[in-house]
Amino acid sequence: MISEMDRDTRVPGLARHGRQTLREVTIMEAKQWSVQIYLADDGDDTNARAVLTTRDGTHLSGTGHARRNPADPAVPEIGDELAASRALADLAEKLAVVTQRDITELAGPAAPARS
Repeated sequence: MISEMDRDTRVPGLARHGRQTLREVTIMEAKQWSVQIYLADDGDDTNARAVLTTRDGTHLSGTGHARRNPADPAVPEIGDELAASRALADLAEKLAVVTQRDITELAGPAAPARS
């Protein structure tokens, strides 16, 4: 992390009585994770797979499916969007489960209840 004093920026809540207040600005390391979405059409069905790749190469994936009602007009983009959104929702749910497991592992055993 890089830290520096910024004298030029007013921040709501930090300026007092019309005078500039010094504040510390912290620049954090940017992290980048990538999500690739793969789509496959088969007639009225669209399948999607969303794959999250973290900086260390860890992969987690979610899947989604959409089926066009035969009475609806054929608009492939709608099936792509719906299947992709479902794959992303599945991926988000799986990531939340992994996160909860990590939190539980780090928390250790629960403290005994006091009476």
